[in-house]
Amino acid sequence: MAFLSLLFMSSCFLTLSGLTFGDQSGKPVIVKEGDYAILPCSLGTNENIEFMRFEWKKEGTEEEVYIYDNGVGYSPALPGRVSHFRDDLKHGNASIRINNVQLEDKGNYTCNFPNRGKTFRIKLVVEPILKVRNVSGAAELYVTSHDQINGGVLLQCDVKNAHPKPTVEWQDSNNEIIPSEEPQVSKQGDRFYITLKATVKKSGRYRCVAKQEEINHQAQKEIYVYIYGKPVIVKEGDDAILPCSLDTNIEFVMFEWTKEGTEKKHGDASITIKNTKVTDTGKYICSFPHLQPQRKAEIFLLVGECHHKTLIIL
Repeated sequence: MAFLSLLFMSSCFLTLSGLTFGDQSGKPVIVKEGDYAILPCSLGTNENIEFMRFEWKKEGTEEEVYIYDNGVGYSPALPGRVSHFRDDLKHGNASIRINNVQLEDKGNYTCNFPNRGKTFRIKLVVEPILKVRNVSGAAELYVTSHDQINGGVLLQCDVKNAHPKPTVEWQDSNNEIIPSEEPQVSKQGDRFYITLKATVKKSGRYRCVAKQEEINHQAQKEIYVYIYGKPVIVKEGDDAILPCSLDTNIEFVMFEWTKEGTEKKHGDASITIKNTKVTDTGKYICSFPHLQPQRKAEIFLLVGECHHKTLIIL
């Protein structure tokens, strides 16, 4: 990566490929967690340093962040995450790039040229993002769904063992918040337990999201709902087709059909029951046991009568 410009005044800025990074005399480098950070360093003489040694260290740690010596660079402290700009060494650029920056990477760094007796200092600031974190008090989520008589599906999100208290919401596949009931909140010790319910009447993916900004934790669980408005109704002796489908290629996906109270039957997507009898009436379940998240379809077959039922795929 070539320098587009190199300007030295009372404070020195390095500009690489049109991007200006924090200066060596004190301005911090600020990045978001998970991004990469470029820590600038140069002798300021524009001389070739391909065969010169330089060392990067983080204050308060023992292992070097990066060592370059006579054509070879390596990172004892952050193996696989730090690199230098090889093509720019001939221009005096000793900057390094830290990939996948973590919160613990924040701090003060020094760039040292031991053969010249020169050391430069730069501060790295890492701004946290909300993500799943394995820390004490991180919210645990569980989602379920329940059939509703009015043709909708009741979604239930249970948040457990959370501290501090999280904000909880249901979202659709467009990341839009959907209307929910008033959350039910209880507390055991310093841990919060929250139940949030929402009724949906459209097929699609829905997710429950819990955020705890104090500990930078965000967890979510997704559920897929498919709603059919009518049951399958046939006369006794007729054939009945029970529909079951997904919005993806199912050529090599295993299905299982079950009638409540009977053994499982294996089949492919929709099935036909020939010469139906009144005793065939009941709820049938088409499940996809090897898909993640797991899905199932429930459909009510009524033989010889008139009825109404909602089909749900979870």
